[in-house]
Amino acid sequence: MSADHLGAEGVRATMEGFRDALARHRDVINQLNVYPVPDGDTGTNMALTLESVVAEVTGAGDGMAEVCRAISHGSLMGARGNSGVILSQILRGVADVVAAAGRVDPPVLADALRQASEAADQAVSTPVEGTILTVVRDVAAAAGATVEQGVDGLLGLVEQCRRAGQESLDRTPELLPQLARANVVDAGGAGFLLLLDALATTLDGRPLPDPPAVAADAGVGSALAAVSPEQPTGDDSGATRYEVMFFLEADDGRIPEFRAAWEDLGDSIAVVGGDGLWNCHIHSNDIGGSIEAGIAVGRPYEIRVTDLFEQVEHVESMAVAATGAAGAPGTGAEIGGAVTVVAGAPVRTAVVAVSVGAGVQRIFESLGVRAVIAGGQTMNPSTEHFVAAVEALDADEIVLLPNNKNIVAVAEQVDECTDATVRVVPTVGIAEGLAALMAYDPSAGAEQNAPAMTAAAADVVTGEVTQAVRDTESDVGPIAAGQWLGLDRRGLRAVADGAAEAAVELLGELIDDHHELVTVICGADAAQRDVGAVTDWLAQHHPLVEVEVHQGDQPLYPFYFGVE
Repeated sequence: MSADHLGAEGVRATMEGFRDALARHRDVINQLNVYPVPDGDTGTNMALTLESVVAEVTGAGDGMAEVCRAISHGSLMGARGNSGVILSQILRGVADVVAAAGRVDPPVLADALRQASEAADQAVSTPVEGTILTVVRDVAAAAGATVEQGVDGLLGLVEQCRRAGQESLDRTPELLPQLARANVVDAGGAGFLLLLDALATTLDGRPLPDPPAVAADAGVGSALAAVSPEQPTGDDSGATRYEVMFFLEADDGRIPEFRAAWEDLGDSIAVVGGDGLWNCHIHSNDIGGSIEAGIAVGRPYEIRVTDLFEQVEHVESMAVAATGAAGAPGTGAEIGGAVTVVAGAPVRTAVVAVSVGAGVQRIFESLGVRAVIAGGQTMNPSTEHFVAAVEALDADEIVLLPNNKNIVAVAEQVDECTDATVRVVPTVGIAEGLAALMAYDPSAGAEQNAPAMTAAAADVVTGEVTQAVRDTESDVGPIAAGQWLGLDRRGLRAVADGAAEAAVELLGELIDDHHELVTVICGADAAQRDVGAVTDWLAQHHPLVEVEVHQGDQPLYPFYFGVE
């Protein structure tokens, strides 16, 4: 490699540098990438996408065609979330041009960035300005203009593109009202600029940029100074609750029909791929319809559904919770700091549950759970953790309770990785997991337990309370940082100045005359006076409903509710 061009090894090194840069900046992006609640996954999704790319590139041959083919395949198969899907198209566009040229020089890079921008725009049904799409397009335009005017080598072009990209990123709040209201810049655009940083590092050996220290009220001052929600690459998806993603095997000629069907179901639509394999992403309130549209034209698989309003714990809080869960006193053996096996008499079918909070773990253990995996939204356990838990148990049949939408798909892979018979009850929250255990029969087989436990989980109505971390607008009106939010499966239901006020307002939405039992799971920071206010309200307004209060010790959520 030189300042004039890169070969296959230089491209490989750039992908590795991009992965490392995203890994280093991931937490900064995640801490700032919020709805109004503790939430963040743009940095994680982009970083995980690059992990997949580098894994493919590492095993590729020495030629440019092999390296570029690995980039395309790794980015398509490893894309996570809307930002990952768009990033995969950017990388695939770059790889197509570079593979054909056999090297990276200024004209090739300019053409590759143009192709990347076009591919990213085509992936989104209704592109929105002020997002990563804008930043990539502006960078591509700057690259083309610089090459036409004459440029001093490849490094000079990369540096000019980086300056243009920063200027574009800083303008994103002027183009997208959501960013302006939050006083932030676009997350995906900030992540994309790290690709240019990695390219510069490959060319002259400069260190990758360090992640900046970001204050809680950070504004638009730097590329990573603040970050937008994961959704606004397409139409504003504030009214849509669920992110649906899957791979789709379908004839290329059926994709326009599929896109048209999705246009009626939601927004933030991205459909990328070709040659019979497509990576599909939508934000929609109709999960079933979104999947059925894929079935109508082909075979969807590896389906993932994420609740966009489900609260996401900060990494630091989750680490504390994991330590607390693994260290619950006197209950069993710890495996690798993530899995705790609970002692007990042999059973035909054992249950493995994902949990956060020592109190929640104790509740699960009291209901017969034999292994607890510490994890949650931003600390998703791996298939390896599930397999370790299953293989540590003295049972031939296992039921898994993932207790989070983002963990269900991982749990469903476990049966193929072990000799035990493993079935998944697709619980998406702690309250559902507790309800499922009410139908658990340790003497019955997994085939009998799974449907009974699934039905029990489906019967519970769930809700949760957390605190807003920034000012924003919502469907229920303005939200100020520090206010308390009540959410259920339908979305944001309550906004109040106190946790107890949000909790009772939410419960008023959840409970009807047919309900008989309310389970209250109190978080680590739930004030006793708030717990008392909630139970007093239930006694006054629903005197015939039985109330059970448990100390769960979960972080960031003073209350989980289950209504049955």
